[in-house]
Amino acid sequence: MTMPSPSHPRFSTGAFPLAATLLATAGVFCGVSIPGVDWQARAQAQPAASSGSYGVEFRHPIPDLIDDLLSTERGDPRLEASIPHSEWYSKGVERRFHGWGPEPRTYPPLPGLDRRSVDWKRERVIAEAIRFLGYAYQHHHLPDWNPPASWPWTHTCAGGNGKGFDCSNFTSFVYNQGFGIHLNSDVGRQATLEHALEGNHGREIRVHRVELPESYDERIKTLRTGDLVYIRHERDPHVSHVVIWVGPIGRSPSGVPLVIDSHGGGVNDDDGRPIPCGVQLRPYRKSSWYNRRASHAHRLFEERP
Repeated sequence: MTMPSPSHPRFSTGAFPLAATLLATAGVFCGVSIPGVDWQARAQAQPAASSGSYGVEFRHPIPDLIDDLLSTERGDPRLEASIPHSEWYSKGVERRFHGWGPEPRTYPPLPGLDRRSVDWKRERVIAEAIRFLGYAYQHHHLPDWNPPASWPWTHTCAGGNGKGFDCSNFTSFVYNQGFGIHLNSDVGRQATLEHALEGNHGREIRVHRVELPESYDERIKTLRTGDLVYIRHERDPHVSHVVIWVGPIGRSPSGVPLVIDSHGGGVNDDDGRPIPCGVQLRPYRKSSWYNRRASHAHRLFEERP
């Protein structure tokens, strides 16, 4: 395969898993790794991300966006939890957290974030999220918590226990690991947030609520890359799902806007093929549940006046 240009990296979900493409490409650019962590093997061990020909074209080089996640302890999957990795599958954790597994650690604020442009911050959201493309839909707190078959499990479309997380644990983890910004991982509570915290004792950050226009075209114009879009249940007004808006860096054959989320089945790509459940790029069509039942959005990175 041809590697994307470092100055204009494009990633798509064709025959090669997008998460593996991202990590492999970043490895070529960075040439560094965490001792004991085989990032290439970790990426290729994920299920194939067969979302048709959906992709993302970043304006910023991948090493500039997520080098720390690929080459430092911040991105080490063994350090995702608030407890040591050696205790992840202990009886104490099973008694306390049951099928959810250990809670995520509180990541520190990202150094130098204030010096970065809003556009860079928004693209980092997507670059961080795409690292988990192909992970299963699971009711877990952590993406890389992979309990044994005997562990309690809440049935999902994945068909069995394994790595993965659900919609709001996915979005909260992306902002936590990526920026040290801590959002409630319960989707209903996350949808009502007005502020979030950076780090354990960090500053309070405003969560901007974005009201969505009724018009589909105006709604697309209103949303920004990295926004969290909350979706109401099909049969009642309660928020039951959240997606990350990919925005203008998304690429689809039909030109339809894309989101990335952890979701069940029931969504087809532009060729009519079912998109696997779990973390995937998905279309935001006018007739889709995403659009019909969209409630509002949250924006963490707003343009400065």
